[in-house]
Amino acid sequence: MRKAVPAKAGDKQRQNQNGPPGGKAGQPRLYGALTKKRDEDTSTEVGEGVDEWSTSKTVVKPPDQLELTEAELKEEFTRVLTANNPHAPRNIVRYSFKERAYKPISYVDQIAIHFSLNGNMILRDSDEGRRQSLRLSNASEKAPSESSAVVSEEAEIKDEKGTEDTQAAEEEEAEGAEAAEAAEAAEAEEPPPPKVKEKKLANQFNFIERSSRTLDNPLRERASQSEPTPCKNFSANANQWEIYDAYVEELQKMEKSKEKEKPKAQIGKKEEKKRGKKLTSLELQSDDITKISNAAKIMERMVNQNIFDDIAQDFKYFEDASDEYRDHRGTLLPLWKFQYDKTKRLAVTAISWNPKYKDLFAVGYGSYDFMKQSQGMLVLYTMKNPTFPEYVFSSESGIMCLDIHNDHPHLMAVGFYDGNVAIYNFKKATSQPSYKSSAKSGKHTDPVWQNELVHTDVIKLSAEGTTMQGPEGLQLQTVGCGTSFDFHKKIDYLFLVGTEEGKIYKCSKCYSSQFLDVFEAHHMAVDSVSWNPYHLKIFISCSSDWTVKIWDHTIKTPMFIYDLNAAVGDVAWSPYSSTVFAAVTTDGKAHVFDLNINKYEALCTQVVVAKKKNKITHIQFNPVYPVVIIGDERGQVTCLKLSPNLRKMPKEKKGQEVKKGPEVEIAKLDKLLILVREPDGRAQGQADKAPL
Repeated sequence: MRKAVPAKAGDKQRQNQNGPPGGKAGQPRLYGALTKKRDEDTSTEVGEGVDEWSTSKTVVKPPDQLELTEAELKEEFTRVLTANNPHAPRNIVRYSFKERAYKPISYVDQIAIHFSLNGNMILRDSDEGRRQSLRLSNASEKAPSESSAVVSEEAEIKDEKGTEDTQAAEEEEAEGAEAAEAAEAAEAEEPPPPKVKEKKLANQFNFIERSSRTLDNPLRERASQSEPTPCKNFSANANQWEIYDAYVEELQKMEKSKEKEKPKAQIGKKEEKKRGKKLTSLELQSDDITKISNAAKIMERMVNQNIFDDIAQDFKYFEDASDEYRDHRGTLLPLWKFQYDKTKRLAVTAISWNPKYKDLFAVGYGSYDFMKQSQGMLVLYTMKNPTFPEYVFSSESGIMCLDIHNDHPHLMAVGFYDGNVAIYNFKKATSQPSYKSSAKSGKHTDPVWQNELVHTDVIKLSAEGTTMQGPEGLQLQTVGCGTSFDFHKKIDYLFLVGTEEGKIYKCSKCYSSQFLDVFEAHHMAVDSVSWNPYHLKIFISCSSDWTVKIWDHTIKTPMFIYDLNAAVGDVAWSPYSSTVFAAVTTDGKAHVFDLNINKYEALCTQVVVAKKKNKITHIQFNPVYPVVIIGDERGQVTCLKLSPNLRKMPKEKKGQEVKKGPEVEIAKLDKLLILVREPDGRAQGQADKAPL
C-alpha cells in the first residue's frame, strides 16, 4: 500500500519563480498548472525524498491464524513433487490372447503434453530440400530480367524531360550509347552457357498406398429357343443265332488281322536272336567276373583277418578279469570301426542285424536336420571285413529307417525322408530297388520314420501320423506325428506307436479306427519304443526329455524311470536277458542297465564318441554274440564287446541243473515288478523312480 507525500514549500516557490508576473504570462501559468496536476497524480505512488523501507508498516493478521512457536516455525517439512499425470487411468485391463484372460496393465504413460509445435526446418539432402532449392534457383533467375526492364523505362522518362541546351552533350551520349548497344548486341549473339539441371533423385522407400475397386459384372439373363432333339423309334430282335453270327464275323476279322502281322513278327524274331547272342556273351563275362570276385573276396577277408588278428582274438576269447573287483560294474571293449568314405558327412539313421547271417548288419545313412538334406546310402557290413562294405546302394533321398525280413533275409524294406518306401533284393545284381513307391502308387508327404516287414506286408510310420499296410490295408490316423513303433513279439496284431507329442498309443490291426489305450509317456518326442523279447506285458521307451521309462501295457503309470542327464537317442533290450537294456545319449555316452543286479543306476556308463564334435544316434545288440554296434552323426559305426559283469548268467549249483529259457527270464522280471507294484495293480509313484 503506497502513501501520498505532500509537496514541499520550496516547490511552490519554484513554481512562482518560473516566470515574471507581467508580459506573456499565459504559457508559464499553463505549464505550472500542468506540473501541479502531474505532481498530484504521482504523489499517490511514491513520496519524494522519503524511502519506502524507512516508513513503518503495520502487519494485519487474520483473526483465525494459528499461533506457532519458533521451534515449530523452524521445523522443516519435506514435500515430494511427482511428475505423474493426475488424469491418467490407474486400472486399465486388456485381454491377453496368449494366456486367454484379462490382465491388468501396471505401466501407464504419465506424459501430459501442454504445447506442441512442428518445426519448419528441412534437411538439405532430403527430397523435399532438393525440390525447394530448385524452386529458389528458378525464382532468382527470373528476378534480374524484371529489374533491367524497370531501369530502362525510367531512363526513357528522364530523356524526354531533357532541355534543348544540352543537345550537344546528348549527341555525344548517343554516340556512346550506340557503341554500347553494338557491344551488347555482340554479347547477345554469343550463346549463353548451357544450364546443367540437377538430377532429381527418387526416394526408393517413399511408398504410397493406393486402393482400387473392381467393377462387379452385372448379371444378365438371356433366353434362347432351340429345336427339340429328334426322336426315332427303334426295334430289333436278339436271338441266339444272331449272336452266334456276330461272333463268327468277329472271329474272321481277327484271323485276317493276324495273317497281316505275320511278316512283321518274323522280322522281330531275327532281331531278338541277335540281341540274345549279345546277352549270352555278357552273361558269360559276368560269370567269369563273379568267379574271380568270390576268390578275391575270400582273399580280402584273409588279409583283414591277419591285419586285425588281435581284435578278432579279443572278440572271440577275451574276458575282462578285472570285473571281479569292480563290484558289479562293467565296461565296453572297443573292437572294430566301420566307415565308408562316401558316408563321412551323413548320419547313421538306422541299424539292423541280419536274422540269418549273425555277422552281417545293414546301416542306413541320411540326416535328421531338415536344412541339410542330401542323398542317402544303404550299406551292409560284415565283421569278417571291417575295411570295406559288402553291399552299397545309393538313393536320391536320405534313408530314415530299414528292416530285414525274418523269413527272407535277402529282402529289406527301406523308408526315405521324402516319404517313399522301397524294397531291395540282395540276390539281384542291380543297384536299383525291386519296388519303390511313388506319388501315383501311394507315398507319404512327410518322412517315413520307421518301417517293419511283417510276413508279406510292409508296415510303415510317417510324420503325417498314419500307419499303413499296403495300398488298401490298415490306415490308422493318429493325433500326433508318429516317430517310432514296434510290433509285439508274440501277439502279431498288437503294436505301439510313439509320437512327437510324447504320447504312446497302443493299437491293434483289428481295430483301425480307434486306439486301445493312450499313455502320457514323455514331455518331448518319443525317439524309440520296444517290447521286451521275453515278457508279454513289458515295453520300454526313451525320449529327448532325458528319460528312459519301463512300462506295463496294462498300467497307465511307468514301472521304472531313469534320468540320463541328456537327450536319449535310442534304447534296446538285450536278446540274452529280460532285465538288461542299453541306451545312448547325445552327449556321446552309452548306458547299460541290468535290473536284476541294480535297479537304480546303470552298471556301465562309458563315453564312445567325442561330446563336442559328435553325437550317438542308434544302438543294437547282436542276437548271438555279446557285442553291440553304435552309430553316430559322422557316419561311423563302432562295435563294442560287453564285459562279463554286463552279461551275467545264473550260476551253477552243486547237484542242480541251471534252468534256462524264456520261463526263467519271465520269472526273473516278475520278481522285480512285484516290488514296484501296489496291491491294486498300479505302479508306485516313488519306489520305482531312480535317483536323479
